[in-house]
Amino acid sequence: QVQLVEFGGGLVQAGGSLRLTCLASGSTFTINSIAWYRQAPGKQRELVAAISGTGRPTYADSVKGRFTISRGDVKDTVHLQMNSLKPEDTAVYYCAASRQYMPTTGDAYDNWGQGTQVTVFS
Repeated sequence: QVQLVEFGGGLVQAGGSLRLTCLASGSTFTINSIAWYRQAPGKQRELVAAISGTGRPTYADSVKGRFTISRGDVKDTVHLQMNSLKPEDTAVYYCAASRQYMPTTGDAYDNWGQGTQVTVFS
């Protein structure tokens, strides 16, 4: 089993930056891909970014050029650097891990963190 914990959410003014961190523990050798999802009130959960075991990233169109996903220097950590934040980025952000290579559907992710709130005010 894999456990995921997210850090780094908070309140930020539009145009500002935040960095989220996902720390994985447990059977991390089973992880192929890690993704960040988000869910805003009244909206469906959406994929924000994902990264493969070899470091290949993918992004939702809405965050391309503003967000960067990367593997941390500390083993089993993944960061999401969020720049030029907008009020529409406000959501609970979840880290998710999958045994599959870069799946695009949430049900392919086996393990989820508890989420961290990101609030962007204008």
